[in-house]
Amino acid sequence: MGFFKSQMWKVLEWKDDSSNTLVYRFPMDGKEIMSGSQLTVRESQVAVFVHLGKIADVFGPGKYKLTTKNLPILSGIGSVFYQGESRFKADLYFVNTKQFLDRKWGTSNPVAMRDNEFGVIRLRAYGNYAFRVVDCETFMKEVFGTRGLVKLEDIEGHLANLLISQMSDTIAESKISALDMAMNYQEFGAMIQDNARDKFQSLGLAITSFTVVNISFPEAVEKALDERSSLGILSGHLGAYTQKKAADALGDAANNQSGAGTVIGMGLGAFVNSSVQSAMTNSQQQATVATKTNDEKFCPECGAKIRATAKFCPECGVKIVRTQNVCANCGAEVSAKAKFCPECGEKLN
Repeated sequence: MGFFKSQMWKVLEWKDDSSNTLVYRFPMDGKEIMSGSQLTVRESQVAVFVHLGKIADVFGPGKYKLTTKNLPILSGIGSVFYQGESRFKADLYFVNTKQFLDRKWGTSNPVAMRDNEFGVIRLRAYGNYAFRVVDCETFMKEVFGTRGLVKLEDIEGHLANLLISQMSDTIAESKISALDMAMNYQEFGAMIQDNARDKFQSLGLAITSFTVVNISFPEAVEKALDERSSLGILSGHLGAYTQKKAADALGDAANNQSGAGTVIGMGLGAFVNSSVQSAMTNSQQQATVATKTNDEKFCPECGAKIRATAKFCPECGVKIVRTQNVCANCGAEVSAKAKFCPECGEKLN
């Protein structure tokens, strides 16, 4: 009797001391399970009994005394009575249902996409995701099989490739532009997570989060994005932007010691100099027009042009009546009570 007692398990539990085990097979070592044995299933665990390759009974978190009442399937197909005690042979697996966080994904090769603005481009991306086992029976049938242990590294490669494939499909279906992706990581990640949900569910898993940390584009596209941002900031100041680009080009040409650089520098210098002179000429012309406008008045009688300081019209001789004083220095009209000219600062008598 003592020999047979030693061939039976009375306490069944899994003290998970790892951080990356998904399924743990309890080491039966040829022993049988005795009716009345104690089964302990901790939080974030599920215990699964398998008989002849088929799932027989499943237990959630809690402490159980195994009897014919809570093991109806095993008791009916695998139990053997000996000396008044029932015992049975079965495989026992513990499935870890906790959430596995901060799992990495990334594109090992660039993913091609067709963009409305930049044409066909290639991009790279990486980020993290989290998942958990929600259907242990489906997971054991589709992923686990008959192995004794399943760890994260056994399925992470498959899950990462699945997510990258879903990312490519999401880009193609949504026709989202590269610029929108670069500006909306959170929304883009939520779209990929929604599209990947059914794929994970078919494996007995649930994807609980998906994050895009970075999307990198080819250098030419990044440069175009930077240029577009600069133009947006400088909108309304295109003249200043043009002058800055000309000055930058002049500086680059000056640093180039080759003959071609010298010629280009001279040409750019002449262009910039011409632009500056043109701007100064325009300013002077505007000032001249303003001065003439201030100096010229019109006779109220005949309409002839007269000087601002004239007292009589040179054409018809009518006396010019003034309602305001005139600065003797610049000819600007000033208030009768003014002591200084508001235009030139001349003291008034």
